[in-house]
Amino acid sequence: MNSRMKMSLWLLAGILLTRPLLAAVPELQLEIRDHLFFPATLEIPANQKVRLLIINNDPTPEEFESYELNREKVVPGNSRTVIFIGPLEPGEYPFFGEFFPKTAQGKVVAK
Repeated sequence: MNSRMKMSLWLLAGILLTRPLLAAVPELQLEIRDHLFFPATLEIPANQKVRLLIINNDPTPEEFESYELNREKVVPGNSRTVIFIGPLEPGEYPFFGEFFPKTAQGKVVAK
């Protein structure tokens, strides 16, 4: 077996071994409609990493921002993006829309 084939087998083994770990990350959805977040409160398990799918149903962009979560991501109009948050200690973590901060507000509650 040549070195290229050995490298390919190691790569395949690594992918197969990490795939179950990726599937174990819970996913939540957060929608942006009319410059509001739905749901405004997201409950997540404490001390666990979470995949957050953000769907912007507005024609205009919005920026998901949270100082407490240390996250900042622009979501173009009529599109979606993914961010990972956590693991978080139990508590509340506010977030807001940078472009419409008076209306686009919410919080993550880690329990």
